[in-house]
Amino acid sequence: MSTTETTRVVITESGRMGRVAYARIAPNEDLVQGVEKMCLAEGFRNAFVRGGLGSLVDASLGTRDGGYQQISGPAVEVVSIAGEVRSGADGVPVASLAGIVADTDGNVYGGPFLAGWNPVCMTFEVTLEEWIPDGEEPA
Repeated sequence: MSTTETTRVVITESGRMGRVAYARIAPNEDLVQGVEKMCLAEGFRNAFVRGGLGSLVDASLGTRDGGYQQISGPAVEVVSIAGEVRSGADGVPVASLAGIVADTDGNVYGGPFLAGWNPVCMTFEVTLEEWIPDGEEPA
């Protein structure tokens, strides 16, 4: 392998889908932290975000260079959202969410949502589906 080639590691995990939860995240609560709190409340150690509907006061998305972009509202619409939640050995769920948002002028932006920097505007509805890896019991 030459020095310009990169190695890609792929990890495959077997498991099954569990329960489904639909919930509302309240105004001014952070989107990422709200999803994490939902997992705690439902007892989901791992979950996939299957969809969401709502808007944010402002949005903060990560960029490829490790920075971030701030999209000012009010009412930045979330056009699309996807992601997963994984709990560490300490049992604390950590959400990794990415999406596409549109500002009030119709400009579109995409990237990972930064935890603590994406306050919900009115409400945000989200659907979570529990993931239970093989060898693990549901909560």
